[in-house]
Amino acid sequence: MSTLPTGNLEIIAERIRTELTRKHEARESAYPLSRQVVRTSANAIRAVHRHEFELAKDLLKQAAEQLQEIETATENHPELSYAGYVDTAQKEFAEANVTLALASGLPLPEPEDLGVAYAPYLNGLGEGASEMRRHLLDALRHDDVSRCEGLLASMDDIYNILVTMDFPDALTGNLRRTTDMVRGVLERTRGDLTLAIEQRRLVEKLTQVEGRLDPSETS
Repeated sequence: MSTLPTGNLEIIAERIRTELTRKHEARESAYPLSRQVVRTSANAIRAVHRHEFELAKDLLKQAAEQLQEIETATENHPELSYAGYVDTAQKEFAEANVTLALASGLPLPEPEDLGVAYAPYLNGLGEGASEMRRHLLDALRHDDVSRCEGLLASMDDIYNILVTMDFPDALTGNLRRTTDMVRGVLERTRGDLTLAIEQRRLVEKLTQVEGRLDPSETS
């Protein structure tokens, strides 16, 4: 009786089964960690909006440790490092770090320092810029026009960089959508700030005119 051509099939199947089991275990470890990174980064952004910068730094340190755990869990399965949930975690982490830097006047963090890939970094950069609208409006309510102009300039700088990244969405993680979002936020914010400055100048002129009037003419 001749040997069947499928005689080694079970050996092949067992090798594949073992590898897929390891990959599944790595994924099961990485996925909940990625959700933790997203939650921790979101909490850091909320802390920044409350001007609790030290708390935000502590939360970002936790998120960085969680990202490192993801890297450790997937080190033998590099393809998992490019899974959608890992990209999302890196993007949220980058956004939180960019938000903190812009709000507190720190230099922008670099992707290598954050340990994130370029596509998530660029999308996080754009979303971090859009978060500055809230800070700008808060500064506007306190008549801090110089801070408003500084924040708007930073938002503008980021947008001007994003529009130069003219590559397929498959490479940039749908960066065009993020860039379009930033443009919309930037235009609305610029309009709000321009209107507020014009109104402020008008009030100042009216005050000056009233101050020059003879009190008897206004009685």
